[in-house]
Amino acid sequence: MNPDSILILPGWQSSGPTHWQSLWRAQLGYAWVEQHDWMRPLRGDWITRLEDVLLQTRAPVVLVAHSLGCQLVSAWAACSRSTGRVKAALLVAPADAEREELRPQLASWSPLALQRLPFPSTVVVSSNDPYCSGERASGFAGGWGSELFSVGALGHINADSGLGDWPQGQALLQTLMDA
Repeated sequence: MNPDSILILPGWQSSGPTHWQSLWRAQLGYAWVEQHDWMRPLRGDWITRLEDVLLQTRAPVVLVAHSLGCQLVSAWAACSRSTGRVKAALLVAPADAEREELRPQLASWSPLALQRLPFPSTVVVSSNDPYCSGERASGFAGGWGSELFSVGALGHINADSGLGDWPQGQALLQTLMDA
């Protein structure tokens, strides 16, 4: 697949310059779905933005989501008629937007969409993610019909995890694209 067939979907507050998503964008030329408001993520706004971007790209695309971006993929797939434009999705460190401490900032994301995704997907989890328990992440993967892959104790699988450009993630993406 060519680089603009990969769509990067950052989570809440976006992905900073040392986050693996930002490094993939800079080094590999992957497309980036820019949201209108990273600090106040409204589910309807984010779904609309993803739909707009998908309708402007050549299909098929592979989605590479992190954190709240994983919930975006699920919410978008639940209401879009454009799901056939997506070949697969790599869903990394899904955030549990229904956690009590996150509800005030992420109220529009509840209830979470947990239906089976209409395309192949892999959910990548860490055993010590502060934003989603292992049990909850496993539930997301099951609901979405996704393969579950654990990377061990890497926190939220973000810049704080010290992954650099995360070669293991690139390998997971390649495996998903080859399937």
